[in-house]
Amino acid sequence: MAERSLRGMSIGAKSLESDQNVDFAARSEVAYVCPKGHRTILPLAEGAEVPQEWECRCGQIAHLEGHDEQESGKTGKPTRTHWDMLLERRSEDELKAVLDKRLKMHREGWFPDYE
Repeated sequence: MAERSLRGMSIGAKSLESDQNVDFAARSEVAYVCPKGHRTILPLAEGAEVPQEWECRCGQIAHLEGHDEQESGKTGKPTRTHWDMLLERRSEDELKAVLDKRLKMHREGWFPDYE
């Protein structure tokens, strides 16, 4: 009997729930344009941080539509690299001394070979 009542119903493929009385999150559409002219529109949550770049379907980097690339470099802070943060803690001479010490330890067999 159970097999008969489910006949014609694709179990797991369709939901029996409806969208009634469901409040969806507020969304805004953001457009990106790549150098080849492809336009991509993404729905993002209203409070979400909008990325300045998005990867286009052709593999190029798409930028926000109507956003000038030169302005983005001036408005934000420059990105701090690992090297910048390292130089905040030590001078180049100190780093060279640490590197030499570690290389000497490696050559003398302080570290196992990871082969």
